[in-house]
Amino acid sequence: MARSERLLELLQLLRRHRRPVTAQTLAEELGISVRTVYRDIASLQLQGADIAGEPGIGYLLRPGFLLPPLMFAEEEIEALVLGMRWVEKRADSRLARAAGNALAKVAAVLPDDLRRRLEDETLLVGPAAAPAIEVDMAALRDAIRRQCKLELRYRDADGGDSRRVVWPFALGFFEKTQVLAAWCELREDFRHFRCDRIRQCDSLDQRYPRRRQVLLKEWRLQLGIAVDAS
Repeated sequence: MARSERLLELLQLLRRHRRPVTAQTLAEELGISVRTVYRDIASLQLQGADIAGEPGIGYLLRPGFLLPPLMFAEEEIEALVLGMRWVEKRADSRLARAAGNALAKVAAVLPDDLRRRLEDETLLVGPAAAPAIEVDMAALRDAIRRQCKLELRYRDADGGDSRRVVWPFALGFFEKTQVLAAWCELREDFRHFRCDRIRQCDSLDQRYPRRRQVLLKEWRLQLGIAVDAS
């Protein structure tokens, strides 16, 4: 059994026990030595696991603990790396930098065997010929998080300019473009704005009157987009 798998199994054993369990009991269930249990407990505590207890008394995993990144399976590691690399290649500079930083943080807490797999870039993201985006994408994301109105200067497919006050609630990332989904006050309906056609974006510092989650739900219903139950 690989060390990462053994640590996961040890956590699962601790999770099943509601009272302190001795290292001897854990060792027997895992088929390892008591000394190895002590070493693995210490390793998990260093990784952030809230395990109470000490040798000779027993150990207890306190409620509310979430499995740390070191517990990713091999394909989960591959999916994580592929997703982060895609963001680094396709997103704006701030989001790309955040993806790289997040990946580095995950790598820092992985055991050596899983970290080596993460660093093996066998799934590659190729270049994409996407239109240049002038608008500050960080400003769009910030308005979505704060649920604030935006005033856009927008150029449509025919080259016509218009000004719109919108309630932004989602960003869609596609292979060749990014799209802002918003409620448009002019049209009194949901509209989609290609980010490469947004010429100017100004925050009005006004919260729009409906919750973002409600807008997103109604937008999904209108377009017939199923909600992922997972």
